[in-house]
Amino acid sequence: MISPLGNDINNRNLSFASSDKQEKKLDYSHDTLLKNNFVTRTRIGFDKFTNALTIYPAKGITGNKNSNFYEFLTMGTIPYLVGSGMLMGVFNLANKYFSHFDKSKADVVGKKLALGVVFYGLAKNISKSFITTPVKHITGVDTELPYAKVVNELPDSVDDTDVVSIEYHKVFESIEFPRWDLLYGDDSKGEVRNQYYDKIAKKLGLGEDLNDSDQDVKPLIREIVVKSNMAKTISSYLWAATAVGFAMQKPWEGFMDKATLKFWKKEKFKQTCSSFGTAAKESAKLFFNGEGHGIKKHGGKIMLGLSALATVLGVANVMNYSKKPDGLDASNVIIQSEKYEVC
Repeated sequence: MISPLGNDINNRNLSFASSDKQEKKLDYSHDTLLKNNFVTRTRIGFDKFTNALTIYPAKGITGNKNSNFYEFLTMGTIPYLVGSGMLMGVFNLANKYFSHFDKSKADVVGKKLALGVVFYGLAKNISKSFITTPVKHITGVDTELPYAKVVNELPDSVDDTDVVSIEYHKVFESIEFPRWDLLYGDDSKGEVRNQYYDKIAKKLGLGEDLNDSDQDVKPLIREIVVKSNMAKTISSYLWAATAVGFAMQKPWEGFMDKATLKFWKKEKFKQTCSSFGTAAKESAKLFFNGEGHGIKKHGGKIMLGLSALATVLGVANVMNYSKKPDGLDASNVIIQSEKYEVC
């Protein structure tokens, strides 16, 4: 269970003198497997984003010895968002310097470009679920399974004791060193130790009641994770490109001219929401049917088809895993006609 983030989301570096105090101040007292759902992903994203704006830059600027590679990577989301904003403003912020005619032309391009940037980011992230969801349903392996990691940091002063911070990682983040330990059942809670691996073994067709189901399925899980990651990389960029093409359609021009984000203007904002659906529907038709001749007319179909094909082939490739676990049977190494001595 996740504690409310508001309690300590902007103060992950905590000091405490006893284990009881630790339980009160920290969301987690040890590395904890999390549920992969919308609420968890939202909280993790908010936590990482706020830390990337506040705590992590401060630690880096001051040369804090606890600043690490995780924090460096997390801060990478900030220049990504800033760059997206700058790209959206390339045309729109310079419009006032253009002539009236040029301003009208640049305004159309600028608004479509801004919409394209938004659709690109949304499609690139959402489309990854087109791979992970069917893979999880068919194999039982959630390649995006998150967990909270408790990091014991070095004290900044002699008065600091038990300084810790929380990092969010994924179980299969490292192919070489997955966090297999988090997937075993807790004996103290009456759970079967290999319950997760038993479930995966059954899903993968290896059978039930295996002696060492964890050893049997670990190589297959690695294979599934590697193939899923490749499929997500290829298909997500194709879907992102498709989303940009969708954003460039003419029906969006009328929508952008009248749209507003000022939700306090209820009637106009309500009209914006209503016209968004209409513009999206008309843009989808135009994108699919196309205009003109040749590649221009069929470009939308081709882009959409490539994206869908990459997704289907990606999932199919993941499903083409080795049914037989790594290792050799006794029949592969023992010659029945020979005699052996057990030492």
